[in-house]
Amino acid sequence: MKALTQKLLNNFLIGIFAVIPIVIILQIIIFVKDRISDLFGFVYGYANSYLYSFFVFVISFFVLVSIGHEIVKKGRPLLIRAFEHIIDRIPFLNTIYRVLTKVIAMFTSNDQTIAKEVVYVEYPKNGIWVPAYVTNRYENKVVLFIPTSPNPTSGFTVIADKSKVIKSKMDIEDATSFIVSVGVDYDKATEMSQLP
Repeated sequence: MKALTQKLLNNFLIGIFAVIPIVIILQIIIFVKDRISDLFGFVYGYANSYLYSFFVFVISFFVLVSIGHEIVKKGRPLLIRAFEHIIDRIPFLNTIYRVLTKVIAMFTSNDQTIAKEVVYVEYPKNGIWVPAYVTNRYENKVVLFIPTSPNPTSGFTVIADKSKVIKSKMDIEDATSFIVSVGVDYDKATEMSQLP
């Protein structure tokens, strides 16, 4: 009886872990759908017309596509530059906006001048190695963001000497996958064996 109970519990846990990624993806889809529905309801509340609301969304879609196209071809369009010019004059908001744009650029930009390097650093003490994103450099120092598992958006920002870090062959996506999967998705066994 005990063996049967243990087997049932084991299979139950395996089933839960198999379904968790599906549930998370569905929750994200539901969240996005709810936000779009809320926005549609907000627009419809003003116009009281489904046709008008539909046209607002179609126009918004094409405006965002054209902004994206212009950014890819020429850099920031006039509208965004004007918005940034206004935001620059508002204390506190300018800091938040500047930081958000830099963080988003780090993860999405193809610009080679933006730090996208992944390294290993000993943290929180010697002998324990963790992956970190290089977010900035100055002379012989590097600014590192050390994300926490399984949520890579939280973590610690530290300043370390360049000699204290070891370069990794992982890119941002590999490192994020490693962190989210709590180490399960890690195919750099040779790197691991080379850590002192």
